[in-house]
Amino acid sequence: MADDGVVFPETGEGRRSTATTGRAVVADALRPVDTAGALAAERETNWRAGYLVHFRRLIEAGLTSRGAAIDIAAAGLASLHARMRVVLPGKEEVGVEEWRSPGRELRTTEVTGTGEREEEFSLPYAGTRLRGDELLRRLDAWVDAGVMEPSAAAAVRDVVAHPEWLRLPERTVVVLGAGAEMGPLPSLLRWGARVAGVDLPHAEQRVLETARRGAGTLLLAGADLVREVPAVADWIAALPGAPVLGNYVYADGALNVRVSTAVDVLTVRLQRQRPDLALAFLATPTDVFAVPADAVQRSVRAYAERSAAAKLVGRPLRTLSAGRLLRRAYVPGVDPGISDSLVAQQGPNYALAKRLQRWRATTARAAGTTVSLHVAPPTRTRSVVKNRALAAAYAGAHRFGVEVFEPATSNVLMAALLVHDLCAGVPAHEQPWQDEAHAAVHGGLWTTPYAPRSALGLAALLGYGAARG
Repeated sequence: MADDGVVFPETGEGRRSTATTGRAVVADALRPVDTAGALAAERETNWRAGYLVHFRRLIEAGLTSRGAAIDIAAAGLASLHARMRVVLPGKEEVGVEEWRSPGRELRTTEVTGTGEREEEFSLPYAGTRLRGDELLRRLDAWVDAGVMEPSAAAAVRDVVAHPEWLRLPERTVVVLGAGAEMGPLPSLLRWGARVAGVDLPHAEQRVLETARRGAGTLLLAGADLVREVPAVADWIAALPGAPVLGNYVYADGALNVRVSTAVDVLTVRLQRQRPDLALAFLATPTDVFAVPADAVQRSVRAYAERSAAAKLVGRPLRTLSAGRLLRRAYVPGVDPGISDSLVAQQGPNYALAKRLQRWRATTARAAGTTVSLHVAPPTRTRSVVKNRALAAAYAGAHRFGVEVFEPATSNVLMAALLVHDLCAGVPAHEQPWQDEAHAAVHGGLWTTPYAPRSALGLAALLGYGAARG
């Protein structure tokens, strides 16, 4: 692990343990509302294998009240900020809140695209481009199949009806992780928006080429967020227009927590400098969510209406696996239900990095900030397909009613939801879990008849041949 920039704290043994920190942050998050859950997290001896139950408990404990969910989010963020450290270039180590020196001044490269601006919203899907009535029919089909929430389809329909929104006038969307496969940068530039991109210096050329093909304006800075938060904060604070801070960063393993922490430190600083700051995130579908009664009812119906063959195979599999395989997703009648789609292979660092984004969204909403956060569909991104087990599971997911999207479809669809939120506003909900469930595109993970993890192994087995091809 690199020893500069944002780092995990040292333990008593002189190591920087990701497990020790992750366990402590989850325990601290639970402590204000669930002392037993906090104690269980603290006593977890195998965090790598045992983290799943504790991340689920974070959601369950937050369902008792709006205040409980906000308290969990605030405590988790406070714990992370208190624990994570910054190693400065001279090897001095400070807390993330004490990180002051901006280092170098970032250089801005500006590109105005020469392409023709897209005047109408369209969506790439299955080798074609959907527009107008054909696009609306596809949205209806996804809702009917339980692939997206009706509120997501309604939001995209609004964007179709208001193509003037696509340019996001008066806004500057800051895309952290400008070259991210799931990021909105290519779509926003095709639509003529003003985008400020931040990515590692070696990724700049590819992003600039995308901008030249577009019709918008790109302001690009090459920077390493793990090491240059003060400089990036100064650069963003000086941008024109009402800023939208979009978090699309991703890294493997422990680095994912480090860069996600850096982005959260950046977010807090910018909130102080730019009170008009809006926030944007994509939530991973492979996480734990509270889901509405309609999704539960759809899943219960699907379980009851399984084919005779599925029932014949399912009973012995559940018996032989002591109930671990092909478990029903929900107890009938629960409201809300808990959809637990955490994937053990992705690990606790991935879960923590994504959860802290949800925590920030929750606390920011509670403070009155405009927040666009949507559950993105399961997508065949490079980070997924390089994991053989996940690639195989995605290839076999359709056998269990889950649609896995291509990146070209996912990123345009999620960019449309961002445009909707910034132009039409985000509806207020009574509970934070309802904010997260609104306009979700979960691919069917919330409505499948089986608890997703109980079908994952079989999906991988069925999809192994297709994934290899």
